[in-house]
Amino acid sequence: MNLISFNNVCKTYDPGLFKKKIQAVNDLSFDLQQGEVFGLIGPNGAGKSTAIRMLLGLIRPDSGTIFYKGRPLREGSIQQDIGYLPENPYLYDHLNLLELLTFCGRSSGLDADAISERGTALMTRLNLLEAQKRPLRTFSKGMLQRAGICFALLHDPSIVILDEPMSGLDPIGRKMVFDLVMELKGEGKTIFFCSHILNDVERLCDRIGLMNRGGLVRLFARADFPQNDGNTVILHVAPLSAPQRHDLQALGGRLRQEEGEMLLAVAEDCYHPVNRYLEQQGVAVLGGRSEWVSLEELFMGIIKEQEA
Repeated sequence: MNLISFNNVCKTYDPGLFKKKIQAVNDLSFDLQQGEVFGLIGPNGAGKSTAIRMLLGLIRPDSGTIFYKGRPLREGSIQQDIGYLPENPYLYDHLNLLELLTFCGRSSGLDADAISERGTALMTRLNLLEAQKRPLRTFSKGMLQRAGICFALLHDPSIVILDEPMSGLDPIGRKMVFDLVMELKGEGKTIFFCSHILNDVERLCDRIGLMNRGGLVRLFARADFPQNDGNTVILHVAPLSAPQRHDLQALGGRLRQEEGEMLLAVAEDCYHPVNRYLEQQGVAVLGGRSEWVSLEELFMGIIKEQEA
């Protein structure tokens, strides 16, 4: 079921007198389905943040419609169902984390018991319990990011919007957030995930939308990024001649050109004859990898095509 739908949405900013208007979002259409993790990626200035602000009701589209549960967004209330972590969260630095979450909970209509129970669970989950009475101005960038996630999730929203949630996190913090997102998905929540760390997007998301110049350029499904299943060997090999390509394909290999090199995928039962052929032909094996095609490669290829 489509929980949220953008239908031909446009938004233009007017920077002021005698300045050219900026088309931030242009004819944007995509859907978020109930219970999925949806990733939105794109270069800086692609319109991702503007799309999020319109969904939150902070700004209105010039044309087109955003639907929530089948009704135009302006006719319903989505704010109470959303937890939002902005790219650069501002948290009251004179408060400690416990005071911040108490303020957040009361603003959301939670009673003291619910605030304590939910807040303690989130702080424990994100390794902040021991720092709950420290002023936020003493927190590191990564700790502030995790505090922002606690803030966004305290009222137990059904829709979670995470804009660059891994920013400033060390590998341990990234693993915490990764596991938390998967837990939220397991609880049936809908996750709207924006990040420039494409590896995280690829691992977390069920579907991924690529924006550029204000519009949706491509929509990817998880099946577009097949990982190595353990029965296939994927190798980087030196450039091949046309006869060599033909022979390797005849032996069961699959080939893809990649920036002056070749990517060769070989099933286990074909590996030995293919390996013998490479040795006989003197073709250098330059390395191995885990996936046939990565999101980063698709991203760069599509953006280059757009800019050409």
